[in-house]
Amino acid sequence: MSELRLDQVSRWYGNVVAVNGISMTIGPGVTGLLGPNGAGKSTLIHMMGGFLPPSTGTIELDGATIWKNPQIYRHVGLVPERESAYDFLTGRQFVLAMAKLHKLPDPGAAAQRALAMVEMEPAQDREIGKYSKGMKQRVKMASALVHDPPVLLLDEPFNGMDPRQRLQLMDLIRRMAAEGRTVLFSSHILEEVERLATHIEVIVAGRHAASGDFRAIRRLMTDRPHVFLVRSADDRRLAAAIIADGSARSVELSGQGLRVEATDFRRFTWLLPQVARKEGVRLLEVSPADESLESVFSYLVGGAG
Repeated sequence: MSELRLDQVSRWYGNVVAVNGISMTIGPGVTGLLGPNGAGKSTLIHMMGGFLPPSTGTIELDGATIWKNPQIYRHVGLVPERESAYDFLTGRQFVLAMAKLHKLPDPGAAAQRALAMVEMEPAQDREIGKYSKGMKQRVKMASALVHDPPVLLLDEPFNGMDPRQRLQLMDLIRRMAAEGRTVLFSSHILEEVERLATHIEVIVAGRHAASGDFRAIRRLMTDRPHVFLVRSADDRRLAAAIIADGSARSVELSGQGLRVEATDFRRFTWLLPQVARKEGVRLLEVSPADESLESVFSYLVGGAG
């Protein structure tokens, strides 16, 4: 069983900091690397895979430094988010080439086994350029599995997959973890991480924001202040009633309506219609103003800072 250890890892490009002082340990099982687009997840995964050096800090696999250590590639399988296959090759040719690069004793058998694992045998003799996005994702997965690595690094592996393909890949990842492998996959979609990961690492703006199981992370997100935009037939009267009721931390009146910050999401959404009805004010619109992943994770970063 393999373990990845990151100690104060940073990576910058000129004046742009992509990853900032991240420390974490990734062990056997399925770990979800969760964060909005542009958070630094891909940079982190490429450093874990030995394809990119950290500017500062260290990354080790079972005690061995990853950067400039070719032996690491025998133990790691990487599925990058970007396309990394040659479109003029067939799926079988591509996976076979990966098997030969790893100098496997029987590259043909290894390629067939990997293609079978991702259910790509029926399409293995078609050119990759003619594959759908989901099929390209699966053939990349086969290339990462061809040398039977104990560590799998998957960067947004479900992008472009239809629901059936997503379920198949989720089942495969669970099987890999059940065999004792260390599987890390990145995603910006909460539902994917909730269904698959037993442990979650949250990354925002290059920083490590939170760590734990999904229930702990969800609790952090639910307990944060929620901002709503509210429009009504009488905003001033409704604002006064909300303030008097005490169900919100702050209420601001603007030309677009009310900006209400509630500390208790469920209580506020339950009480607001009652307050409006009691005051005889008709609600025209109630919408969350900060429900993007960026705002959720930014709150976590603030709490972690």
